[in-house]
Amino acid sequence: MKPKVIITDFISEPLTYEREILGDLAEVTALGAEREPELAGRIEEADVVVMYHQLSIGRETIERLKHCRFIVRGGVGVDNVDRVAARERGIDVANVPDYGTEDIADTAIAMMMTLTRGVHFLNSRLRRSEGPWHYRQAAPVWRLRGRVFGLIGIGCIGMATALRAKAMGMDVVFYDPYVPQGLDKALGLRCVPSLEELLRQANVLSVHCPLNEHTKAMINTNTLALMKPGGFLINTARGGIVDPHAVLGAITGGHLAGAGLDVLPLEPPDPADPLIMAWRDPSHPAHDRLILNPHSAFYTEEGLADMRIKSSHNVRRVLLGEKPWNVVN
Repeated sequence: MKPKVIITDFISEPLTYEREILGDLAEVTALGAEREPELAGRIEEADVVVMYHQLSIGRETIERLKHCRFIVRGGVGVDNVDRVAARERGIDVANVPDYGTEDIADTAIAMMMTLTRGVHFLNSRLRRSEGPWHYRQAAPVWRLRGRVFGLIGIGCIGMATALRAKAMGMDVVFYDPYVPQGLDKALGLRCVPSLEELLRQANVLSVHCPLNEHTKAMINTNTLALMKPGGFLINTARGGIVDPHAVLGAITGGHLAGAGLDVLPLEPPDPADPLIMAWRDPSHPAHDRLILNPHSAFYTEEGLADMRIKSSHNVRRVLLGEKPWNVVN
């Protein structure tokens, strides 16, 4: 009997890429689950689990796996899988750190430009207004060249975003305590020794770090207050890094000029959440200054294919008895 590769969520039939790469070695099945409880009774016989970002896999589920050898997270973030519980069971957990680098970077820059140039604000305001058709509605708008573009995290995606901002003539500065000294010199960027210093300098703050115990709610009411008045926030990393209600308060109070959020702590969000209600309410002062996307920064057809192909090739290595790539536990 062939080993069982079970895809928990997000990807459904046709499993063209997966079966092309794995079909000679394994039986591949997609469950189409949206929440972890839906996995009960359906995942226990898996030899390999492939998961994406629509659900989490915790200790209880991992302990029900009878003979799983490998869990691969089809994406970069691994905060939605209990890596410690998996290691205790001898299960390697890996991610796909290089599938959507340019796509997420492009989205971060697109959000930044749409906000800083007043494009989103004017489009939103004019749609419901009978006049005047005048550029001053968005004032003040500042030239991007020379403005400070700050990044939290300078991994693959952060670096790609930084180089795009640098090409536009922005003064790019980053904070990342985990990279070797000298990276700033190699890239022609600036680095700062603390998050506080980054926040004080940034006209635009773009988040590119993982979600963990150190970064959870890192961007909150207190840290946003350190930013220059009239700044912008972009988050294409993980929703839990940014407190969305702090963002709403900073925009409503006039400290932040706008925010682009591709990710939220709860996805999809509660319709009654204050952020969502403000975003939908044309009378709210944050309405014209918020861009929300449905965790889609990674998405291009090419990026989606890369994610599935790279995950499948890593699974194939494991099924052939080889060491997996990108183990994170």
